[in-house]
This record gives sequence, structure tokens and C-alpha cells, in this order.
Amino acid sequence: MNDVKKLRRPQEGGYARGDETRRRIIDAAVELFGENGFDGASTRDIAALAGVNAPALQYYFENKEGLYRACIEALADDAWEIFGPAIENAHEVLSNDDAKTSELIDALIRIQEATADSIYAKAAVPGKRLFFAREQSGSEPASATEILMNRVRKPFNAAAAALVARITGRAVDDPVTLIRMFSLHGQIVIFHVAHRTVLTLLNWESVDAENAALLKATIGDQTRMLLEQWSRERTSDAGSEATRKPAARRHAGSAARKKKA
Repeated sequence: MNDVKKLRRPQEGGYARGDETRRRIIDAAVELFGENGFDGASTRDIAALAGVNAPALQYYFENKEGLYRACIEALADDAWEIFGPAIENAHEVLSNDDAKTSELIDALIRIQEATADSIYAKAAVPGKRLFFAREQSGSEPASATEILMNRVRKPFNAAAAALVARITGRAVDDPVTLIRMFSLHGQIVIFHVAHRTVLTLLNWESVDAENAALLKATIGDQTRMLLEQWSRERTSDAGSEATRKPAARRHAGSAARKKKA
């Protein structure tokens, strides 16, 4: 009996096949959760799309909620593979107090490029794009937003805001800093939110490698121009403040002399 069990599920490769089946179920679930929502997607349909028996879902995930959470965790893993290197690079640049403005800008543009890569990856899988759209609308289980916020969005936003703050000379939590960060991010997000409109107006069939390179280069140039301008405004404001202070001191001294007279 033991020999038969070993032949049916050998130790070497057994876990790999199990992981492959698990991932296939997750991919099918992301597609159907995206198309039909959490309530509208049935475990039977998910199992059929994944090519497994319905009990397999219970074996791997216990229940529908467990499967949904596994989808979120897998998507967070995928996102971090794209964002992680850019965010870690941002931390490295920020840790250098002597980092040049150009280095800070380069770090932020690298995060933008990672964002673009993530969006184009979602665009290639309609179910994944719809999955995130439903999550953002607040119509799906709150666990999705909580997991994505803690694992991806908070580190992403913290790094981007810190870079904008250093470049512009404002506090990280200054509303202007955060508005600027989100507006820069929005340059890319629009190509995800209005995907079909963008393709139609640009007369593109898809965002292939060539089109993606053009988008990233164009948006990168725009971002660099804005950040350089905001950096110059910081220098200009600092110079104006330095000029105002001696003038204020001279005015105070003159007023004091007149009072004595």
C-alpha cells in the first residue's frame, strides 16, 4: 500500500504539482471574481474553469472566502515582484542625505515605470483588471483592500511621497506633497482606467512593448519637467525668504532708531 501511495504522489515533484494546481485555481478565481464579483462567482464555475473537481477548492482553500483571500495574497505577491525593486531603490536613495535632485527624480520615475509595467500586465488579463476595479469600488470583501494596502500600497505611497517631499522641500504629510504625488501617479493610471478609450484614440490594438516604451518615456519626461520646476520653486522660495529676513531686520532697526529719536 505504501508503495502504491508513493507512486501516485511521489515526494519529488508532488508539491510542485500541488502548487501548480493551486495557482491554476487562483487564476481562474481572479478571472471569475473579476467578471462576476465575489457574490456572483460560484465555486463550481471556478473549479470548472480551473479544470479541477469542486472538492479541490475546499482542499486548498477551505471555503470561498479563503479562496478570495488567496487571490489577493497572490496578486500582492505579483505586484511586489514588480514594485519591490523600485521601492527598495527609492529607500536606498532617500537614505543618502547628499542625494542629488536628479537622483531623487530618477528614483521616482523608476517607481512610475514599475507602475506602468503593473498596469500593462493587468491590461493583458481583463479579469485581473476587473478584479482590481471591483476592489477599488468597495463592492468586494474589505479584506482585499486591507491586504493590498498593507503589503503594496502603503510602502508604494510612502516611498513616492518621501521622494516628492525631498525634491520639493515640503513635509511628507503636506497636502500639497500628497496631491502632487497622486497627480503624477494619475498620468499612468488613466491608461488603466480608460483603457479602451486610450487604445481607440491612439489607434492601437494593444499596449505592446513598443507602445509601452513610448508611454513610459513620454510620462517620464513630463514627470521630470514638473519635479524640476517644483525643485526650482523651492530654491526660489528659499532665496526670497533669505532676502526678506535681512530686510525685516533693517526695517526693525530703523523703527527702533526712530523711536529713540
